Amino acid sequence: MKRLGKNLGGYFGETLDIRAVLRDIKAAAQTHGWTFELFYKIGDLELFALHRPSRITGCGSRIYLSAGIHGDEPAGPLAALRLLTENRWPDSAEVWLLPCLNPTGFVLNSRENDGRKDLNRDYRHAETSEIAAHIRWLERQPEFTVTFCLHEDWESRGFYLYELNPDQRPSLAGKMIEAVTPVCPIDLSPVIETREAKGGIINPSLDPATRPLWPEAFWLLQNKTRQSYTLEAPSDFPLPTRVNALVAAVNAALEEWR
Repeated sequence: MKRLGKNLGGYFGETLDIRAVLRDIKAAAQTHGWTFELFYKIGDLELFALHRPSRITGCGSRIYLSAGIHGDEPAGPLAALRLLTENRWPDSAEVWLLPCLNPTGFVLNSRENDGRKDLNRDYRHAETSEIAAHIRWLERQPEFTVTFCLHEDWESRGFYLYELNPDQRPSLAGKMIEAVTPVCPIDLSPVIETREAKGGIINPSLDPATRPLWPEAFWLLQNKTRQSYTLEAPSDFPLPTRVNALVAAVNAALEEWR
């Protein structure tokens, strides 16, 4: 599978009608019994969380997934829709899903929000209204067993992921890479985004002093979880391939709870 060669200096691939996608997401969630919580609104654009309780009494695993924090990464919200529609969630886990954290970015087909701020660099200082609202919502939630943030990288040669796992819990990274391999190329570069990588897996620094601008995953690690994964689909491949890659990775990880 070859790269499309469209992304020269930025993302120039497919775009989303985010309003339509979010309508479909809410409909799928309602069909399968998820609860809906609105936590911020920009005009008619909503930031909301979906919640699915564990189907087995007494099971304590809590899984968090988010998508759509960059408006030029359409595979994330579409993967969220696919996961909701397929409804293969483990009965033994409680799940929270936030399908789009930057709806104004999707309207503009921009990484940033409508104030030209990269929301995924604002979790240390929370200067934007969207991230301040998201953090307030997160602070009301319990701790999560594991978190997943769905992303894309317009420069990447293939799929890769970041793993934050300071307590050395059993890793899910290898299982996700293995599951993605049949559907999407893996970026096997020894250095990705200036960080050392091995087999498509990056283990970045865990020292807050080295991270003046925190992404969502780093805030989650400091406040809500001890195991976090950021999944990066390669934007210079067809959109269905990128969606398939994210869905395959998440489903492989969820097998631990199924």
